[in-house]
Amino acid sequence: MKRFFDFVLSFVAIIVLIPVFLIISLLILITDGRPVLFIQDRVGKDNKLFKIRKFRSMKNGTRNVAKDDLHEYDSQVTPIGRFLRKTSLDELPQLFNILEGTMSFVGPRPLIPEEDEIRQMRLEADVYSVLPGVTGWAQVKGRDFVTNEEKTSYDKEYIEKKSLFFDFKILLMTVAVVLTKKNLSKNSE
Repeated sequence: MKRFFDFVLSFVAIIVLIPVFLIISLLILITDGRPVLFIQDRVGKDNKLFKIRKFRSMKNGTRNVAKDDLHEYDSQVTPIGRFLRKTSLDELPQLFNILEGTMSFVGPRPLIPEEDEIRQMRLEADVYSVLPGVTGWAQVKGRDFVTNEEKTSYDKEYIEKKSLFFDFKILLMTVAVVLTKKNLSKNSE
């Protein structure tokens, strides 16, 4: 049932948001050229890699590391990129990941493969038994200010409680978190 809702909602959202996709793409092209999308390997269901899509918010040539390890963030984020990150609009292309079935609207946020410590914790907690999400329980509980242990604990709790009702609750909480900019680190601003 969850896959059906993910497919239908992502398909409808993509159609409705075509003008937003076009405007953001044009702004990125004008301010920093190509490519418009940032495509990166992430760890997905069953601990397998997949390609995540985001609107590019960093300058070309920026190091490919976890955002907390990007100490030169201020000099690498583009002006439109700063806005996209603040509003989470950089995440919109993940609707295509949802449509193709590599992600869900709600689930544990996918890691980059190099995040070894939390990846191992997630393996032990069976977090990779579900699709990763655009948003998740850990994001609404603390977003950028939870430890790897806390993230893993929240991800495990999500798996234990998962239901369409719980997903809907997380989606509503996500809207509130994004609108209030609650728990944003410097690298999300």
